[in-house]
Amino acid sequence: MNTADIESLVAPVAAAHSLEVDRIEVLTAGKRSVVRIFLDGDGPKGRGPSLDDIASATRAISAAFDDADVTRGRPYTLEVSSRGVTRPLTEPRHFRRNTGRLVAIDAAGEQLTGRVLGVDGLSVEVDVDGEPHRILLDTITRAVVQIELNRPVEEEVEVEEEEEEG
Repeated sequence: MNTADIESLVAPVAAAHSLEVDRIEVLTAGKRSVVRIFLDGDGPKGRGPSLDDIASATRAISAAFDDADVTRGRPYTLEVSSRGVTRPLTEPRHFRRNTGRLVAIDAAGEQLTGRVLGVDGLSVEVDVDGEPHRILLDTITRAVVQIELNRPVEEEVEVEEEEEEG
């Protein structure tokens, strides 16, 4: 199975669901192949696709696989997922979709951890201990989202503020 063939089949289906193909992996497991397709997109709030977005795209991708016979009759398992929170942030859109999240960044020999405030085509702005830092994207060697178990959700904060006012 050729990943280029799979991508040419899957990319238009993903685009029809307002998603993009992040990457494709094809693994051999005995006589069966495992085809993993990772999708990304802005989603309803600009923060990435929802589970419903991925589920809808999965059904359409599965149907496209069945119709096109990309596997040439060989048995396969299709796995479709979001790009995942543990994947490194490498593109401006990755930082934009993670606005408000805590990220660890290695850039220009420096290591910073802070919240993404915004991004433009050349740099990302990060709040580090209350001070904004602008980091040029081309100096970033590694950036990953930090998992926060107690991170306040913006909508919950807004609802609490409205209740206090009312």
